[in-house]
Amino acid sequence: MTLENEIEKGRQTLRTDGYAMSIGEWISLYENKEIEIHPEFQRFFRWSDAQKSRLVESLILGIPIPSVFVSQREDGVWDVVDGLQRLSTIYELVGILKDEKGQAKEPLRLQKTKYIPSLEGYQWEGEKTLPENIKLLVKRTKINLSILLRESDELAKYELFQRLNTGGSSLTEQEVRNCVLLMVNRERYIWLKDLSNNNHFINCISLSDRAMIEQYNVELALRFIVLALSPIDSLFPMTDIGEFLTDKMNEVVSKPTFNQDTLGEIFTKTFEIIDNHVGENVFRRRDTNTGKYKGGFSLSAFEVVALGIAYNLNENTLVDESQIEGIVHALWDNNEYQTNSGSGFRAAGRLPALLPLGRQLFKRA
Repeated sequence: MTLENEIEKGRQTLRTDGYAMSIGEWISLYENKEIEIHPEFQRFFRWSDAQKSRLVESLILGIPIPSVFVSQREDGVWDVVDGLQRLSTIYELVGILKDEKGQAKEPLRLQKTKYIPSLEGYQWEGEKTLPENIKLLVKRTKINLSILLRESDELAKYELFQRLNTGGSSLTEQEVRNCVLLMVNRERYIWLKDLSNNNHFINCISLSDRAMIEQYNVELALRFIVLALSPIDSLFPMTDIGEFLTDKMNEVVSKPTFNQDTLGEIFTKTFEIIDNHVGENVFRRRDTNTGKYKGGFSLSAFEVVALGIAYNLNENTLVDESQIEGIVHALWDNNEYQTNSGSGFRAAGRLPALLPLGRQLFKRA
């Protein structure tokens, strides 16, 4: 395909329209349930009240606000692809924002800002109510809108969401994936979240509070789902594990043949076995001389142990469970493991070596 043909195909994939809308119109859309801002995303976006107040300050002062991107669904409702926090702040300001359970959130109480320090304590309605002329000024302020039309490719809005919310964002890659997954397939998102909160799994990975907040447990669950039963040759070529996981996730949620029940059972059984026979130190480096565990979670150990056990469970070739602890302890002295693991090894070079190793180590003789 020529350069010109690729460009033309790409332009046909993304069909857009755009114009400016007043904040009053944005408010009406939300009140009439004609726009979906995905309140579930709130946990991934961490604007403080100070940041929200700065946005309101910008609206009052006439400082331009970045465009909001939406995607038009088959039912005509708009899905917010980019601009969630801006719109959520506006809806919270006027007292109509609802959380993911449909409950009304407490209206925003403004803080002092750089140019309008007297904003502190004001609310849209309340003991210290914004003057009517200021509220009218806000409602008449316009925000540019870009619409991804429904004629666009089905996955185009998710690609757009990733591009708009990766880089310069406070989100981790997995938080972006979670948002994308929620937009693509809510039920599968809930399924993956439930797996990532499995008690045996949580005990085995023993992550820090920060890692849990940043959804690393969900990333590990996703790694398990897309890698545990994958053919080794499917890992070639892999240049970036983040892009690989995102691409595989899109396959997982869009393939009608995806066997959710089987993978869920393998996941649950794998970590039940690991937790019962090794426990919370399973993915920490073990000093074979002292028997003591050092450092934190090791992704390389996870890729060998968890994925090796899972593969053999599925193939009905798993070693006797009484042998698992000994195999895990011996892993840290395994020459092949030492050669292909560690902080200097990227996933693209590590996984093609470690996945076969895990499958072999935990295979019944």
